[in-house]
Amino acid sequence: MRFRQVHLDFHTSELIPGIGANFSKEQFQQMLKLGHVDSITVFSKCHHGWAYHPSDANRMHPHLSFDLLAAQLEAAHEIGVNVPVYLSAGLDEKQAFERPDWLVRRQNGQTQWSPDFLTPGYHELCMNSPYLDVLVAQIEEVACRYDADGIFLDIVGVRECYCHNCLRTARERGVDPRDKQAMRPMWEETYERYTRRTNEAVHKHKPGLPVFHNGGHIKQGRRDLARRNTHLELESLPTGGWGYDHFPLSARYAQSLGMPYLGMTGKFHTTWGEFGGYKHPNALRYETALSLANGARCSIGDQLHPDGRMDEATYRLIGEAYREVEAKEAWCADAEGVADIALLTVEAAGFQAEGEGRCPKADQGAVRMLLEGNWLFDVVDLESDWSAYKVLVLPDRIQADPALEAKLAAYVGQGGKLLASGRSGLRTDGTGFAVDFGVRWLGENAYRPDYWVPGEPLGAGHAADLAGTAYVMYGEGQSVEAAGGTVLGARNNPYFNREPFAFCSHQHTPNAKTDGGPGMVEHEAGIYIAWNVFEDYATKGSLFLRDTVSYALNRLLDGRRTLVTSLPAQGVTTVQKQEALGRWVHHLLYASPVRRGQSVEVIEDIVPLYDVTASVRTDRPVRRVYMAPQGEDLPFDTDGPVVSYTVPKLECHQMVVLELA
Repeated sequence: MRFRQVHLDFHTSELIPGIGANFSKEQFQQMLKLGHVDSITVFSKCHHGWAYHPSDANRMHPHLSFDLLAAQLEAAHEIGVNVPVYLSAGLDEKQAFERPDWLVRRQNGQTQWSPDFLTPGYHELCMNSPYLDVLVAQIEEVACRYDADGIFLDIVGVRECYCHNCLRTARERGVDPRDKQAMRPMWEETYERYTRRTNEAVHKHKPGLPVFHNGGHIKQGRRDLARRNTHLELESLPTGGWGYDHFPLSARYAQSLGMPYLGMTGKFHTTWGEFGGYKHPNALRYETALSLANGARCSIGDQLHPDGRMDEATYRLIGEAYREVEAKEAWCADAEGVADIALLTVEAAGFQAEGEGRCPKADQGAVRMLLEGNWLFDVVDLESDWSAYKVLVLPDRIQADPALEAKLAAYVGQGGKLLASGRSGLRTDGTGFAVDFGVRWLGENAYRPDYWVPGEPLGAGHAADLAGTAYVMYGEGQSVEAAGGTVLGARNNPYFNREPFAFCSHQHTPNAKTDGGPGMVEHEAGIYIAWNVFEDYATKGSLFLRDTVSYALNRLLDGRRTLVTSLPAQGVTTVQKQEALGRWVHHLLYASPVRRGQSVEVIEDIVPLYDVTASVRTDRPVRRVYMAPQGEDLPFDTDGPVVSYTVPKLECHQMVVLELA
C-alpha cells in the first residue's frame, strides 16, 4: 500500500447530464501532483448502480459518453500513481427499483438504509439473492478488463435480513425466523459466501490483487472477518459520525493483527457526499499524522464533481497534509507498536450491547483515559497473546466464562497484572470473581449514584491533594467486601436513592458518610475498581475518574512504564519500532478539537508547545536521538535503560528517533 491515498467518491444520479464532460488527463494529473497523492481509488460502479465504463455486466451511466475509468487509470499510471477500483456492493439503487425482491428487509418489512421509497436515499441489497451473481459478474469484468491496483467493495457486512429469500432459506433448514439467535448462523453464512465468491472473482484472474470489503468499522474480536480482506482500510471520519475517539481505538487493534492497514478520513467539513465542504488544513495535517503515529498509512476521502473536473481547492488542502506525510514516510514504514498495556474492549470480548454502534461507552471512556494519560497501549481480543503486556485492562463489562477465566489465570500466573472495573472479572454464572482481587462480591450496589473516597492522593492530577474527599460516582457500582486484598479507598452511600417521595436538592442525595465497603482493592491479580468508571468517564468526563485509573495503572506498572512525557492531556503519543533499521520512533501530536454547530468537532488552530520532556525505557542502549524529518540532533541523558530528552517545539506532529546501539 502507498502512504498518500485519495478515495474519490463518484455517486452520480442519472438525472445529471454531462457526466465526465470536463475530464482532462492533464488537469487530473496536475491535481494529483498538487495533492502529493500516490494512490487514488476511482469508480467502476456507484451507489446509484451505474458503471463509469462500457460494460456487459452492468449499464453505463446514461450521460457518460466515454470510458472514464480507463481514462483515469491511464492518467494516474502515467505519473506513477496507483489506482484501486471501487464497486458499490451493498447499494445499487438502479437494481433496487428494478428488483425490490432482492432488498434487505427488516423484521417489520422495511428496507435497510432508507426505510421506504419516498425517503431520498439508497436501499441495501441482500447477498442471499440473485443479486450476488450480478455483483460477481461486475467485479470479474473489472478484474479482467482493467489494470486495477486493487478492488474496494463497499457497504457490506453480516446483515440481519428477513427478505423472502432469507425466510425461505430459514424455513427450508427448519430455522424459526422469529428466533434471532437461530437466524444468525445463516446471516454469517451469507456474508462468508459473498466474500468467498467476490474474492475468487478477482484472484482467479489476478492472484494477490488487494481486495477490501468495507463496512465502516473493523469489528474487534472478529479476526475471521478481518482476514477476508488482503488489507484493512479504517474508515474513520472524525467529523462524519466517527468522532476523534474512534480511530485510535480501531488502529491500536488493527496494528496487533499484523495486516497492512491505512486510516481513512475525509476532506469534508462533515462527511461523505458533501460538495463545497472543506476541513481546515490543520485538521488534515493532524488526522494524517495520527494515522502515521498509529502505524497506518493514509487515505483522504474526496468526491468528484459530475463533470469530471478535479477541485483545485481540495487538492491544495490535501497537499498541505500529504506534503508532510511524504517527508515522514521513511520513519513510518514497517513499524511495530510498543505498548505496556493491553485493553480488552467490550466489543472484542463480545459484551457489546445491541444498538451501541461502533464504540461502546466503556471502550470509548477507556481509550480517552489511556490517550489523555499518555499511556502506551494496544487493543486486544480473546485470541491475542497477552504475555508481552505488563497490564491488561478489563473495562466495566468483561465477565469471564471458563475459557476466559483460564486465560486470565495463565496471564496472571506468568506475572501479568489486571485492572478491572464494575462487572469485569466476575464469572458469567454469577458465583463471584474469576480471579483473586482480594474481595468477595456481594451483588450490584443498591444505591446510584454513590460516592468514592480514595485512601490517599491519586497522584499528580487535579485530585492530588484531595485524599478523603467523597467523589460522586454516576456509573453502576458493585458491592464487595475485603477478602485479603489491600483496600485503596472506600465507598460511601447516600442517605437514600432519589425517588418521588424521597429526594433532596436538585439532582441526587448527598453522602451519608457511612462506610459502604471497598471502592478499590489491590491483590495478587491486580486492582479492582467497584464502579463502571470507563462508561462514567465517556458520559460525564469527570477528571477524578481518569486520576483514579491513572493511580491504579501507576501502581500496577510500578516504575516499569516505557514512556513518561509532559505532553498535556489533549496530546497523543505513541512509540513505534522499526526493528530492521535499529530504531524506535516516538510520535508526539497536539491539537484541540472544538465543538462547532451541534455535533461537529473542528480542528482549526494548532497551538505550538515548547520544551516537552520525555523519558523512554528502551531494550538496548541508545547512541543517537534526533528529530525527524528535520534530522536535528537532540541532547539526551541516559539513566540505565531510560533515555531522557526535551522536544524544544511541537507543532501538530513531531517524531523523535532513537537510534539503538
